[in-house]
Amino acid sequence: MKALSPVDQLFLWLEKRQQPMHVGGLQLFSFPEDAGPKYVSELARQMRDYCHPVAPFNQRLTRRLGQYYWTEDKQFDIDHHFRHEALPKPGRIRELLSLVSAEHSNLLDRERPMWEAHLIEGIRGRQFALYYKIHHSVMDGISAMRIATKTLSTDPAEREMAPGWAFNTRKRSRSLPSNPVDVASSMARLTAGISKQAATVPGLAREIYKVTQKAKSDENYVSIFQAPDTILNNTITGSRRFAAQSFSLPRLKGIAKAYGCTINTVVLSMCGHALREYLISQHALPDEPLIAMVPMSLRQDDSAGGNQIGMILANLGTHICDPANRLRVVNDSVQEAKSRFSQMSPEEILNFTALTMAPTGLNLLTGLAPKWRAFNVVISNVPGPKEPLYWNGAKLQGMYPVSIALDRIALNITLTSYVDQLEFGLIACRRTLPSMQRLLDYLEQSVRELEIGAGIK
Repeated sequence: MKALSPVDQLFLWLEKRQQPMHVGGLQLFSFPEDAGPKYVSELARQMRDYCHPVAPFNQRLTRRLGQYYWTEDKQFDIDHHFRHEALPKPGRIRELLSLVSAEHSNLLDRERPMWEAHLIEGIRGRQFALYYKIHHSVMDGISAMRIATKTLSTDPAEREMAPGWAFNTRKRSRSLPSNPVDVASSMARLTAGISKQAATVPGLAREIYKVTQKAKSDENYVSIFQAPDTILNNTITGSRRFAAQSFSLPRLKGIAKAYGCTINTVVLSMCGHALREYLISQHALPDEPLIAMVPMSLRQDDSAGGNQIGMILANLGTHICDPANRLRVVNDSVQEAKSRFSQMSPEEILNFTALTMAPTGLNLLTGLAPKWRAFNVVISNVPGPKEPLYWNGAKLQGMYPVSIALDRIALNITLTSYVDQLEFGLIACRRTLPSMQRLLDYLEQSVRELEIGAGIK
């Protein structure tokens, strides 16, 4: 029996019907060339045979004297966790995303190991999908992505491959970047330590005050009091809508080169444009620019050890119509934040981030200050595999993160890279943000406008 850490317990305390605290992912595969008509059914049979999962997939919650513990589930039932499903006709990606939206809305059963895997067939173009979800107290999004990636192979001829819940992580090694950051985990750690951090850094509180004052006269500076009131920051329900799309990395690199900025800046500008157009369509665009919370690597060398991550607040330029000017504002905002952090020690960065995230942490825990917010939306970019991968002969075509929408942070945009693609996964409360899937069209529209502005054909 193993006690949960305070951070992991926090995900259980935060969970309520309108705020499920599980993360997930959607993997889209194409059939092997030699696949017969029963390929997916046979795959489902093989997966169901793995009915003795490894830790943590065999662990369930117990509670004693207010403390949660993990203990092995002696009555594990694979049929509760693994589902084989088929899309209704016509089997478009639209139907696939609708299924994921519905499944991601449902709470996981705390009486059993808190994870599910769904093998989905009936997708047009000889494709099938695997959607999984796991509670954030069990595993964060980065760890889930690592396991999902390690279960795959670079060899299209490899067969008899185990699913994630039965995979020995020491069996195969697949390199991923050493410093990706899981936003929800980082926010939880910061929230759990707010009082301790704040008590040790009165000097940093004065620094935040300086930034707040400077933000009034310089748009490059973003303070914790700057995020406007928007429909993204209303209360949420338990109903979710998931949207996903792939963008060409070479295409985005071409834009970044033309404007002399990074791909991350291009992505943030794309999101700024998409949110601007969406809010206009909802007659809800504020005069002030939306603010995004963005994890950024602050590493200045080639070392691999330790984390050098800061949660920055970025101006998305949603008050600006011109795409090139918006990108400039986004870039200047990001560079200012990085420059500020470059003058701090890692400890000071952690403390500064904890203080800037304090309003959100306070609201998540107590709901006492709903109008006091540091940001409007979370945008996270996680590096992924750089080589084509296969599972039992099926080629992985795309992998899309399915993250968490929080009360008064109704939209989460998470990206991951795969070979030459950048995969967007958007999750939102479907009632708070109706027709959220239009954001995908606006993202593509932004790319075209940036290309036109740069003279790229």
